[in-house]
Amino acid sequence: MDLFDQQLEKDIKANAPLADRLRPQTLADFVGQKEIVGQGKLLRQAIEKDEIPSMIFWGPPGSGKSTLARIIAKMTKSIFVQLSAVDSGLKELREILKVAQDRRKFNRQRTILFIDEIHRWNKAQQDSLLPDVEKGIITLIGATTENPSFEVVSALLSRCRVFVLEQLTEHDLEKIILRALKIGFPDLKIDTSDNLIRYLASLAQGDARIALNALEFSVKSIKPSSQGKIVLNQEIIKEALQKSHYLYDKAGEQHYNIISALHKSVRGNNADAALYWLGRMIEAGEDPLYLARRLVRMAVEDIGLADPKALEQAVACYQGCHFLGYPECDVILAQCVVYLARAKKSVEVYQAYGKVKEDVKNTMDEPVPLHLRNAPTKLMQDLNYGKGYKYSPDYDWQENQEYLPAKLKGRKYLKT
Repeated sequence: MDLFDQQLEKDIKANAPLADRLRPQTLADFVGQKEIVGQGKLLRQAIEKDEIPSMIFWGPPGSGKSTLARIIAKMTKSIFVQLSAVDSGLKELREILKVAQDRRKFNRQRTILFIDEIHRWNKAQQDSLLPDVEKGIITLIGATTENPSFEVVSALLSRCRVFVLEQLTEHDLEKIILRALKIGFPDLKIDTSDNLIRYLASLAQGDARIALNALEFSVKSIKPSSQGKIVLNQEIIKEALQKSHYLYDKAGEQHYNIISALHKSVRGNNADAALYWLGRMIEAGEDPLYLARRLVRMAVEDIGLADPKALEQAVACYQGCHFLGYPECDVILAQCVVYLARAKKSVEVYQAYGKVKEDVKNTMDEPVPLHLRNAPTKLMQDLNYGKGYKYSPDYDWQENQEYLPAKLKGRKYLKT
């Protein structure tokens, strides 16, 4: 590294975002996640003993996944190599694995490979890690915001411990903000209050990075007073946040969790909860037609014959959303959700069809009874197609006639 490189690195560190400059370097400074790195916890002991297993950190943004990996990097005697799944591929990975193998072979030194956003790697990329993880050539640490059950290949997942990081609490964020105010702006006098710190913590939605970025932007955008103080208030904090995003991923864990909560709230006749979960999806920008399609499904799965008009409401909701789009269609969705939540419920048809699907799987090749077959040709008639069929209008509608294959004779799917 020459003088220019040294100066560049110095400038980058000096101008790095507050969240990076204040990233904890030790477990003592790490805030939150006591369930996995608190005193006496298994992972903490493994880190302190430098006996790290291959593992996946799964948690929401700003919960400390990358920070925890960097703390391990500081504490381990192994060579620590970091990759981002966003901008690296198989070629780079293979080079790292080759060097790690030589390092283990000739120097008996371990390599820890940290892959941030590992869910962004495809199956082939993840599979390429398997032999070296299994042999212990590398110790893998993966970080992901997505459910590893869906996003990490099963063979790799089975060789890793999964540690779930929870969203930081407001109390956790208050500690982080206080630390930032204490050491993050050494040349500034900042005037704030406990209430303002709590306000920022509440708006950050458990994301330390969001809280610190908003704090830094607020401080930098304010002109010091005549006394040389930076005076913060709620309006400034609110404007600095100006988040157009919510903790919601249309293709990820939150998407499926919230639509599940909406469906179950409708099923449970709780219109208020159903409206809330609907609002979470609408305000996060979920496709209104996706929501309307799910409501159509709810209308037949959970309400069904108890209120057939529910399906009419749901289909009309879909059409209305198609005509109007956002933002006008939000009330259409809300009205439909309330109607479905308040409607009487019946799962008779839903359950009956579930039984039908099972029987169909087991009797797909079962022949249609001869008397139910059509006989448009003389040959078919000679083969007794349609023979013995009783035309229902000419008989008592309850005429004892079998309509199912022989193996399913007398089978009942519906209660009545």
